[in-house]
Amino acid sequence: MKPRTLVVALLMAASPMLILPAPAAAEPPVYTDLFSDVAVQGYDPVAYFKDGKPSKGSKDFTAEYKGAIFRFVSAANRDAFLGDPEKYAPQYGGYCAWAVSQGYHAKGDARFWKIVDGKLYLNYNGAVQEKWEGDIPGFIAQADEIWPDLNRKR
Repeated sequence: MKPRTLVVALLMAASPMLILPAPAAAEPPVYTDLFSDVAVQGYDPVAYFKDGKPSKGSKDFTAEYKGAIFRFVSAANRDAFLGDPEKYAPQYGGYCAWAVSQGYHAKGDARFWKIVDGKLYLNYNGAVQEKWEGDIPGFIAQADEIWPDLNRKR
């Protein structure tokens, strides 16, 4: 059971009179950990493009995008992101690219990433990333087709 679903189930079991609105159980547009609003586990999305590797961002350099907080290693990276967030933000809201291609949400892990055609993709873990790398163009095409409907289910 997904953590968000488990939390909702526990809350409802604790108080049968508690009624939660539908969005409380829905997935947010950008993946963040259960008890945080920080995207990409605090890694700087611009650094993947500039440095070719993940770098932890700082609480001193942040920007809000689609309801999530993104952290950056510098003001310059933050400003680059703010100038074109669609260029730097991970695809599918930072959810696992392979999972989206299969029709569901799963966390994207900032340590398992790849830039393809100028876009950042995250995967759940190393094993999933290996599977994804078996047919990146095919999985991206599937995910691109599925994402609009999967995204609306939120």
